[in-house]
Amino acid sequence: MRLMFMTLAEGSRRWQVWAAMFALAALMPAIASAREPMAGNFADLTLEELSNIEVTSVSRRAQRLTEAPAAVFVIDRDEIRRSGANTLPEALRLAPNLQVARADAVQYAITARGFNSVLANKLLVMIDGRTVYSPLFSGVFWDAHGVMLEDVERIEVVGGPGGSLWGSNAVNGIINIITRSAQATAGGLITGGAGTIAKAGGARYGGTLGNAGHYRVYGQAYGRNSTIRANRTEVGDAYERGQAGFRSDWGNDRNSFTVLGDASHGNIDQGATERTVSGANVLGRWSRELDRGLNLSAQIYFDHTERYQPGAITEQLNTFDVEFQHEISMFERHSILWGAGARHQEDVVKNLSPAFAFRPANEDLDFANVFVQDVIRLDPRVDLTTGIKLERNAFTGLEVLPEVGLAFRPQADRLLWGSWSRPVRAPSRIDREFFSPANPPHFVIAGGPDFQSEVAQVFELGYRAQPTTRLSYSVTGFHHEFDRLRSIEPGTAGPVFANRIDGSNTGIGTWGSYRIVNALRLTLGGVRQDKQLRLDGSNDVRSLASLGNDPKYWLLFRSSLDLGKSGGLDVIVRRVGALPNPSVPAYTAVDGRIGWRFGPALELAVTGHNLLDALHPEWGVPGVRPEYRRAAFFEFLWRL
Repeated sequence: MRLMFMTLAEGSRRWQVWAAMFALAALMPAIASAREPMAGNFADLTLEELSNIEVTSVSRRAQRLTEAPAAVFVIDRDEIRRSGANTLPEALRLAPNLQVARADAVQYAITARGFNSVLANKLLVMIDGRTVYSPLFSGVFWDAHGVMLEDVERIEVVGGPGGSLWGSNAVNGIINIITRSAQATAGGLITGGAGTIAKAGGARYGGTLGNAGHYRVYGQAYGRNSTIRANRTEVGDAYERGQAGFRSDWGNDRNSFTVLGDASHGNIDQGATERTVSGANVLGRWSRELDRGLNLSAQIYFDHTERYQPGAITEQLNTFDVEFQHEISMFERHSILWGAGARHQEDVVKNLSPAFAFRPANEDLDFANVFVQDVIRLDPRVDLTTGIKLERNAFTGLEVLPEVGLAFRPQADRLLWGSWSRPVRAPSRIDREFFSPANPPHFVIAGGPDFQSEVAQVFELGYRAQPTTRLSYSVTGFHHEFDRLRSIEPGTAGPVFANRIDGSNTGIGTWGSYRIVNALRLTLGGVRQDKQLRLDGSNDVRSLASLGNDPKYWLLFRSSLDLGKSGGLDVIVRRVGALPNPSVPAYTAVDGRIGWRFGPALELAVTGHNLLDALHPEWGVPGVRPEYRRAAFFEFLWRL
């Protein structure tokens, strides 16, 4: 599926485009004043409204954000729109508890609390309840997943573990992308845009189904030009992707049913050849509200992906997943949630290179789990949470994932909480079944037949408060003690993956929001961490260095200014510390967006990215890595 957009020229023409865009932005107030005024303010939610947002990622059930005992940050749909982001990874930059580094035109390294790489494997990512990690490496191929950002309700980002409810790989964080109901997206919508390095377009239409149903269908396309190196030569990684999908909802607040699905195809330029990624999925969810506000729900989905990596592998992955959960109230002061699930994956790989291979090429993987969590009201202001998940995976068998937490509310708008948990990162196919060269002797790597789950002991202490209607903030201290991290050790058939690195990561994450006046809101947040790794009877200093390739800090500042009732000016500043190996210098990036609405139907905006410097790297080896360049993007949104 090819995108048909005309790209903007380089060189002097680029600066002409920039000048024209910002000249148009400067004229927007005068144009807007002659149009129909907006009924409401072009603004973020008030802090009082933010405090009433319900999140589900912390306890698998709806609870107010201010009452969630975890380092959870919510990106709402208005923040996504006002940021100018047009891909999911770029929208995730809005979360101060995430480290997001762009590796090339399409690949990103995204994590929370360290161990970042393009193959990061300690972060759980879900899209509308569908887990999207690859069994090849227990991480996310970000080039294979997208959403129509205009249809996102919110993105819940949890910094910290969630293994007792969500299972393996929820070690350092959870990302939960939740789209809007079909009822909330009635009518038509057309979006489009083009800029110096990217182009995008999409359409969506929603309507009713009988007396109690709603639906929407959508299609979108996106393209990004090839990145460049520091010497201005092109990398050859241009990216084009198309996606279409639907969602339908029936029922009411007491009894509801949802069916949704997507299909996508993407091409990534690799010089003489192209890497392709495609897939399709469908999910069904039933939910019933019981007496006293309790809930019973069940979900099933099928996900199919295909990946062609020239000179490496082709892969076809089919995932079947089913789960249910049930809230019960058997005893006074106890709120019990329990559930179970099963997953079957058929992973079919064709090895294309003599340099490496997966052995066996094809693998059937089965997983099953059962969990229970009990929230005990010890006092009107004190809750004790205990939980455990028993999970069986295809490589190590049964894993036990417990958690204990205590939350104290000294006042209605303040929450002090602490927790201990034991999450694990279960082995992936690359840990057990990856060989290089493909045929013996495997002098580079020979798989790890005895590779075990990586284990963490996580301690957290947090405080969240909203002392005034204009100010809210959150502070979380954390200590992760890691055992059995991946190393490379000598073996009889060649070097093998083993578990002989230990370590810890200690830090603090904080963010706050302050509305100076009704029209101006400031947000500031970041993470400071100190990761210490050590060899446990190993000489693998190379893995020790790669596992430690994280910045010691990152900061995020955001200013959102309403310009009357129809306009908005947003500025985002990111400061990221240096990476040690491979070395990436610290950098500061500034993005700015100005947008205007013309009546209820039309919105125009222009976004400038990386305004401070012409180029800066975020990931990779000096000399050959792509660099992130200054760019502009003009977009429109038309509601039918």
